[in-house]
Amino acid sequence: MIFEVFEYQVVGIADNGEKAIQMYKKFPEKPDIVLMDHRMPIKDGIETTKELLLINGHAKIFFLSADISIKQLALNSGAVDFLEKPFRVNQLINGIKNILNSKFNHK
Repeated sequence: MIFEVFEYQVVGIADNGEKAIQMYKKFPEKPDIVLMDHRMPIKDGIETTKELLLINGHAKIFFLSADISIKQLALNSGAVDFLEKPFRVNQLINGIKNILNSKFNHK
């Protein structure tokens, strides 16, 4: 609902890393941004990030996690930005805007 207020379309929600990968593969047009959590069943966010980037090296993955200790690992794995939970809605929206405006690029 928050995303609709800011006129962003959610094209899918996955409750585990494997489901996220399968869903991503099926999108004929890849989403502009992927919001990724770390702690997920089956495959964690780091593994999922790496696999998504193998599918699409230009995927923009915004990592959102309460586990600040994995921030550098997430960024080194290809995430374009990291936001620590809990966060405010404006922090999330500003992060999305920055990524979509290509402030962040892959290394």
